[in-house]
Amino acid sequence: MSGANVWNRSRERMRRFPELLAQCAEEAAVYGKCVSVTTTGKQELNKNHCAKEFHALKNCFMSAAKKSAK
Repeated sequence: MSGANVWNRSRERMRRFPELLAQCAEEAAVYGKCVSVTTTGKQELNKNHCAKEFHALKNCFMSAAKKSAK
């Protein structure tokens, strides 16, 4: 596998990101709100605080990516 090929695939994924994010706007908003609420004041975000919301967003991205690849 050549280095140029890896960069081309990475650029393609990044190019598609805004489209995928638009398709997952609701899940992204829910995850963002969870992170925001969890980190108010001096609180730090811990690994599993927003795991449910993160997995919903991840699943949405994966589903949207599969749809757009067809």
